[in-house]
Amino acid sequence: MPRREDLGTPRGTPGGPSYDPDAFARYAERMARFMGTGRYLAVQTIVVFIWIVLNLTAATLRWDPYPFILLNLAFSTQAAYAAPMILLAQNRQADRESEEVERDREMNARSLAGTEFLAREIAGVRLALERKADREDVTEAIDRLTRVLERTYGEGIVEQRSERGGSELGKPQIE
Repeated sequence: MPRREDLGTPRGTPGGPSYDPDAFARYAERMARFMGTGRYLAVQTIVVFIWIVLNLTAATLRWDPYPFILLNLAFSTQAAYAAPMILLAQNRQADRESEEVERDREMNARSLAGTEFLAREIAGVRLALERKADREDVTEAIDRLTRVLERTYGEGIVEQRSERGGSELGKPQIE
């Protein structure tokens, strides 16, 4: 019988149990964070000290007939669970750091692009300022125009008009 593949519907039973895949990872991070504190070490030291004192002194309460084999088993069990939880927490931290590095890389790329754009704009402004006419360019143009006018109308007319403040050559000034 051929297998029917319908990509329009997800696999699994609809309305089935749902879970948060990161719930255990968050719990592992909390535990790893707690196990790395001085408070945890102090509590563990006190528990071990009480265990040893009670097991040595109270003959009726001696629940570990062999010298501390049960205590050793408890530590082994704790280590067997603590190590993978700590590794899981470190892996999640490494994932967060790699995402942060990627975000920083993207931000640096955008900053670089913005900086390059501003550098191009500043270069364009500098080029535009270099092409702008300065005082020398204007005085040279006026001198050339003056020489052309002097040759055309004669030297006396240009000087006479400029002394009287006339605005146009060849036309009388209205006073």
